[in-house]
Amino acid sequence: MQERCLSVVVPAYNEERTLATIVDRLLRLPQLLEIVIVDDCSSDKTPQILDRLAATHDQIQFARHEQNRGKTEALKTGFRLTRGEVVIVQDADLEYDPQEIPSVIAPILAGEADVVFGSRFLVRKATRVLYFYHYVGNKLLTFLSNLATNINLTDVETGYKAFRGDIIRQMKINSHGFGFEIEVTAKVAKLKCAIYETPISYYGRTYEEGKKITALDGFAAAYYIVRYNLFCSLKNSFNQMPQLRGGAITSREPPQEAV
Repeated sequence: MQERCLSVVVPAYNEERTLATIVDRLLRLPQLLEIVIVDDCSSDKTPQILDRLAATHDQIQFARHEQNRGKTEALKTGFRLTRGEVVIVQDADLEYDPQEIPSVIAPILAGEADVVFGSRFLVRKATRVLYFYHYVGNKLLTFLSNLATNINLTDVETGYKAFRGDIIRQMKINSHGFGFEIEVTAKVAKLKCAIYETPISYYGRTYEEGKKITALDGFAAAYYIVRYNLFCSLKNSFNQMPQLRGGAITSREPPQEAV
């Protein structure tokens, strides 16, 4: 792959405290091609900060939603704008450290993986100790997702997910809110991608510090596990079917498959 091959998609909603810091760290990545930031109708100073950053750095492009539509919709907007051979999601807060992105995308760059999940549990690195119920919920959702997909992930809800560009740009994403994590896991499993995990650090936030996910998102995730694993076919998961052959991806028309 070319040296500048990485597109980073950053969904942002009311992240005035951390957005500039995240962008500064992303700009240091040696593989960076572009940073695509999607402002999901922030009500704080995020739009002004984004304007300033985009005017200063050519690698930044951005889009805005006129209404708050949730993380998944922000990601869908961002993916459509990407050009990189590798695409990764970076939250605009400071829970995930961009310095670890090179190790997350390394299996893709080496031609070994099509998709890489950064796991907070695979091997313990620096991890802030926070909510026990979140830990239990994450483990339960990971178990249910693995049961449906028959893959052995350790952290389905991780914020660090990297993809070969053709895969994520061709994927049909239909969930809402925080449903992205479950939906894309189901669809890359259906595609039989080479999926890897790498250990990452996690600097979690409290609700007082701006954490947004709630128990309702957990119930929605359980629904999405059923919906996208049992009631969504491979044909209906992609606009054009990425074909994985010896580390190279080409596009072909979806096979005829019953829903």
